[in-house]
Parts: sequence; structure tokens; C-alpha cells
Amino acid sequence: MASPPQLSLGHDVGRLLRYWRAIRGMSQLDLSLEAGISQRHLSFVESGRSRASRRLLIALSDTLGVPLRERNTLLLAAGYAPVYPEGDWSEPEMSGVNAALARVLRQHEPFPAVVMDRAWTVTMANNAAPRFFGRFIDMAAREGPRNILHLMFDPSGMRPFIHDWPKVAAALIARVRRETASGVADPQARRLIADLLAYPDVDPAWEMAEDVSSHLPLIPIGFVRDGMVLNYFSLVATIGTPQTVLAQELRVECMFPADEATEARHLALMAP
Repeated sequence: MASPPQLSLGHDVGRLLRYWRAIRGMSQLDLSLEAGISQRHLSFVESGRSRASRRLLIALSDTLGVPLRERNTLLLAAGYAPVYPEGDWSEPEMSGVNAALARVLRQHEPFPAVVMDRAWTVTMANNAAPRFFGRFIDMAAREGPRNILHLMFDPSGMRPFIHDWPKVAAALIARVRRETASGVADPQARRLIADLLAYPDVDPAWEMAEDVSSHLPLIPIGFVRDGMVLNYFSLVATIGTPQTVLAQELRVECMFPADEATEARHLALMAP
């Protein structure tokens, strides 16, 4: 996948718009029709012959589904101040979000659930998450903040306990690529993929492997415990109509048993 262009003020607005049109598979005509402007006007903006207004850039971003973080980049390239705040956990506006996320995590007990940022770093977790992974490895020995992908790829982490690990690893890398293509991620995601590929016994070809998850209803992940495989799958939720960069990039991931046998074994495993 192409990387976003490196920007300087002004003339790179057109490069960014062309980049996002390519990501969304839209021609100039497609975008102009959906945004309600003439193709000639859009062409002038992309070529630098016409300076886009803030209102037009926001309208084009809406049509292209550009994430809030990248919308700020587009506005800055055009010489405008960012519109969408980064947001911070300590802000009063986030208190309701924090309470809702904590409630979701609690309600998912005794199954693991975490809240992650765009880099897959865990920002919140229910009690079941560290307890579950602690049944396999010493979680206290791993420094925070904890990253789910590094936990799965690290030979001293969960990797030795993952059933059919090469298939799972390739699927996880494909998921990062897919989320990057949908605009959720940024260069930080590409650095994350590079870090994962740097682990021993990781095949570089996995980065370009076919995303088999697009052909299946779910991709299970199995953990081997006492010679038995416990199969799980995940549901991922995001915050609806986010107004800050932080809120848009948060993801809630909840693990569910994929079969009744796994559910019974999980409950036994998590018993005091």
C-alpha cells in the first residue's frame, strides 16, 4: 500500500487528495459528483491552481471518509488550523466514554476484553484479560504499556501457546494492513508491522499474504493448554460518531469462546 505523501505547506493538498482518492478507489468525477462540486473545481484544487476553502476540504474529507487525524493533516497542508482535537483521557468530556468502556469490560467477565489505541496498545482491560494470559505466562514480568500484537509475536510471550501460530500471525498482519487501508492507522502502523516482522522465525512474505479473513465469517485463535486447544474469536467495537482523534482511534476487543467445549474449559481455567 502506498504511503501518505510527505507534506509541505500549500501545494501538497492535491497530493493528499489524490492519495485518499486512490485509497477509496474514486476518480475525480466520482468524488466531485458525491461532494457536489464540479470536476473542474476539484481538478484545480488537486493541481494547486485553486486554493480550497476549509469548508470544501471538510466536505471532501467527509466524502472520502478520511479519519480525523488525517483531516487535521490535510487542513494544515492547506494553511488552516486543525479542527479536530486530539483529546485526552483526563478531559471531562471523556469521563462518560471512560465509564461506558469500563462497563463494557466488566460485563464481559469472565472472558478477556481490552481497549486498545491505534497502535494496539492496551489502555484499559477487564480483570479477566491479565488473569487469562497469566495462566500461560508471567504477565507481571512484562513491562507496560502492553501491546497485544507484541504479546502474540514475542517468543517469550504467548507465541508458544498459540495453535497454528504461522496462520494466526499472518492473519494478524493482514488485519493491521486492512485497518491501515481503511484509514484507521498511520505510519505508526507500518512501524508496528516492521517490528513484528523483525521477530525471529517470522516470514517476511506474511506481510503480503492474502487476507483470508475476508472469505470467512471469523478467524479463530486457539491457545494450547494442557494438551488441549481452546478456540476463541473476537468482536471489535468502535465509538460511534467520534468528535476527537482519541475517541475515533479507540477499539474495544472482546474475546468469546468459539465452541461449548472451550467455554467449559475456560470457566474451569479461570476458577480461583
